[in-house]
Amino acid sequence: MNANEVIETFKRTGALLEGHFILSSGLHSSIYLQSAIALESTTVAMEFGAAIAERFSTQQIETVASPAIGGIVIGYEVARQLGAQFIWTEREESRMTLRRGFKVHDGEQVLVVEDVITTGGSTRETIETLTRAGAKVVAAASIIDRSGGQADVGVPLVSLAAIDVLAVDSSACNLCKRGEPATKPGSRKKNV
Repeated sequence: MNANEVIETFKRTGALLEGHFILSSGLHSSIYLQSAIALESTTVAMEFGAAIAERFSTQQIETVASPAIGGIVIGYEVARQLGAQFIWTEREESRMTLRRGFKVHDGEQVLVVEDVITTGGSTRETIETLTRAGAKVVAAASIIDRSGGQADVGVPLVSLAAIDVLAVDSSACNLCKRGEPATKPGSRKKNV
């Protein structure tokens, strides 16, 4: 699967949205990638998962971990394709943590998988959480890197597609300056 096929899949499934959005990072953008819409198709999830897993098939990945909630579906599918264990991190009192009894052992080879990377913040926090718990995070992966390759997560990062989409602070947002209402899609949808 090449980058154009990934973007076309997002467009075909209605997962590439245009408007005025507040991203989970707090930044504003005119493009939102709603991967949950693309991944509601198990066929699409399998295709994306297989394409990511293929890039790590020669490594000894014991566990795939994802930040909740966006990374869970694709992370699980990559783990299934690799025959690896799957866990996720989630925020507790604003700090990324391992909960639900999830554990890693010292030196455990972990791949962190996210759906879309913008700043890399959630991925970095997941990597830090796993490293503190003793794991060795060998790499990170995403379906789409919307930073255009600029996000630094502290380990090698592989994405099926990279796009450079402007994401800015609200003070620099031209859509805000024009008075266009912003929407925060995802699990906490809210008009601002």
